[in-house]
Amino acid sequence: MHHGVFIFATDFAVPIDELARAAEQRGFESLFVPEHTHIPASRRTPWPGGPSLPREYWHTLDPFVSLATAAAVTTRLKVGTGICLIIERDPITTAKEVASLDFVSGGRVLFGIGGGWNAEEMENHGTDFKSRFRLLRERVLAMKEIWTKEEAAFHGEFVNFDPIWSHPKPVQKPHPPVLLGGESGHTLQRVVDFCDGWFPRGRAGDDTILRGLADLRARAARAGRDMKTLSVSVFGAKPDPAVLERYAAAGVDRVLYGLPSAGRDTVLPLLDQYARLVR
Repeated sequence: MHHGVFIFATDFAVPIDELARAAEQRGFESLFVPEHTHIPASRRTPWPGGPSLPREYWHTLDPFVSLATAAAVTTRLKVGTGICLIIERDPITTAKEVASLDFVSGGRVLFGIGGGWNAEEMENHGTDFKSRFRLLRERVLAMKEIWTKEEAAFHGEFVNFDPIWSHPKPVQKPHPPVLLGGESGHTLQRVVDFCDGWFPRGRAGDDTILRGLADLRARAARAGRDMKTLSVSVFGAKPDPAVLERYAAAGVDRVLYGLPSAGRDTVLPLLDQYARLVR
């Protein structure tokens, strides 16, 4: 089982290049960053994590700029989005960004995606909250066409383009793994139908994740999908050896520990604590 970390890379946190070097030196497999293009000041949609939205949500750096910086100062560390809000992004442009990052990093990208929770944030990008998962599906499928075809075309309900040329192609073949966040049965079915991995949140609870893993295996078997083609990465795993042993025994591929969006004096000692679990 691989061990990684994630952080809201912001303008007030430890510099992402310093953190990337430190994570690689301590033996972590991967570094993930979340994404929010902005947070509408209306704050109409409640934050699922509690009553007060932390300020890092509207101070977040662009994920692909952050991850390119992290990749440039490391050689082994995998770099991932956790999560990229593809429902707020143009699929042609995003396919180019992911492929470019995979190219310059030598094939080290993990592409975590999700449907998001902030309705007014999506509305600013022209996305309807109720249809966001139909949109997500088409954008993922369109991006896979761009990554794998010399002349890619897509015609759907939301995404439409005639044959295009787009390079570079990703180093990873057929493309970087697409990891879908969420814990519902709908999420698990989408993972089987058009993604490459499941990306549940640790705060959902260990039992929920382990039951979901069993459900995922059953859905994959019914669909004729080999579980070897589907990974499971727990986002925000509890740094508890007993929990980690359960995950490893169940076949979880990766656990990611959360780091606060804070300065080096706070983040690096916590990274050292997590590193003991890696060892």
